[in-house]
Amino acid sequence: MSRLSYVDESPDGPWSTYLAQVDRVVPYLGSLARWAETLKRCKRALIVDVPIEMDDGSVAHFEGFRVQHNLSRGPGKGGVRYHPAVTLDEVMALAAWMSVKNAAVNLPYGGAKGGIRVDPKTLSHKELERLTRRYTSEIGIIIGPQQDIPAPDVNTNAQIMAWMMDTYSMNVGATATGVVTGKPIHLGGSLGRVKATGRGVFVTGREAARRINLELQGARVAVQGFGNVGSAAAELFVGAGAKIVAVQDHTGTIVNSRGLDLATLMPHVREAGGVAGFPGADRADDESFWGVDCEILIPAALESQLTPARARRTKAKLVLEGANGPTLPAADDVLAERGILVVPDVICNAGGVTVSYFEWVQDFSSFFWTEDEINLRLDKILVGALKRIWDTADQHKITLRTATFAVACERILMARVERGLYP
Repeated sequence: MSRLSYVDESPDGPWSTYLAQVDRVVPYLGSLARWAETLKRCKRALIVDVPIEMDDGSVAHFEGFRVQHNLSRGPGKGGVRYHPAVTLDEVMALAAWMSVKNAAVNLPYGGAKGGIRVDPKTLSHKELERLTRRYTSEIGIIIGPQQDIPAPDVNTNAQIMAWMMDTYSMNVGATATGVVTGKPIHLGGSLGRVKATGRGVFVTGREAARRINLELQGARVAVQGFGNVGSAAAELFVGAGAKIVAVQDHTGTIVNSRGLDLATLMPHVREAGGVAGFPGADRADDESFWGVDCEILIPAALESQLTPARARRTKAKLVLEGANGPTLPAADDVLAERGILVVPDVICNAGGVTVSYFEWVQDFSSFFWTEDEINLRLDKILVGALKRIWDTADQHKITLRTATFAVACERILMARVERGLYP
C-alpha cells in the first residue's frame, strides 16, 4: 500500500523515521505482523485554524494540530507543543511514538499529540492565553478525560494546561480536571510531574549503566537541551556522582571538563533564557558538542539531532534519548556498529507520561499521593519495563529500540486483534 499522501516523505522527516522503526520490528511480531499496517496509519488527524485578536486589535491566524495515532489500548495521551517548526508530519510521528511509549510501560493509553505552529516568545501573556483557549475549543470535539488527554510539551507548561482545563470545563459545563495532565498542583496536578521525564531518563540510564558496567561516579555527561527534561536529568546524574561537562541549547554550547556547577548554571538559564554567557564555562562551537569527551550523551532537545555524521563523532558509551526521535535510523546503525548503547526515547523519556497517568488516576479518585510514593511507583514501573525490554533484546539479539517496539507493538496489535474491526 502507498504511504499517506499528505505528509513529508523525506528520509530524515519524523514520520519517515517512525515508519523505518516499524519496518525493523515487523519480523519479530509473529502472526501479528499481518496487522502491521495499523501501526503505519493514524486513526485521526485534526488540523484547525486558530484565530485570535492580538493586543493591538489585529487578528492573527495560527495553524493547530491534534493527532490520535492509535486508541486500541485506551484514550489518547500526549503533549501539546508550541513551536514555529510544528508540522503535521512531526505531530503524527510524535503521536505514534506516544502509542509505542505508553504500550512499552504498559499504561492503559493510546498515543496522541498536538501542537500549534507559533513562536510563543513573540506573544504577550494575554495573547498566549487567548491562543490556548481558542485552540482548546477547536480541538474540544476530540479531547476529553476518557477520549484524549493533552499534557505539556515543548514551550508549554502548567499554566497552559490550566487554561486548557478551564476552557474545556466551561464548554462542557462541569469541572473536568482529568482532561489534561501536568496541571498546577492546586488544580489537580500531581507532585513529581515537573521533573518526571528527566527522572525517567536518569532511572533508565542508571539501569543501563549497570548493565554495561559503567560507573556513574565520575562519569562525564553531555546534555543537549537544558529545559525541563535535560536540567532535571542533569541534576540527578550529578547527585549520583557524575559531572556535566557540556550543555547545548538554542542559545549556544558551553563546556567545562571539570564539570559545570548546576547550582549557578540553573539560575543563569532562568534569568538569561539560555546557557549562553554562563561565566563558569567556555563557549564552544555548536557542532563540537557532538565530539566532546564524555561517557554519557543525553539528546533532550528536538527530533532528528543525532545524524550519522554526529554518531561517528560521539565518544559516549551510552546515549539516553531524553527527546522524542532525536536519532535518525541511519545513525542508529552507526551507533550499533560502534558498540554504543542507545536507550530509546520510547522507554527512556517515559517518566513524564507515567506520572501523567498517576495524575489522571488521582484526579478520578480525588485522592493524592506523596512525592515519595510517586517516585517509588515511577522507578518500579520503569525498571520493570526496561527489564522486559532487555530480555526481549537478549532473546532476539536486537537493539533496545527494536526490542522496545517489539514489546509495545505486540501489545498494541493484540488489543487491535482482540477488539476486532467494527463494523
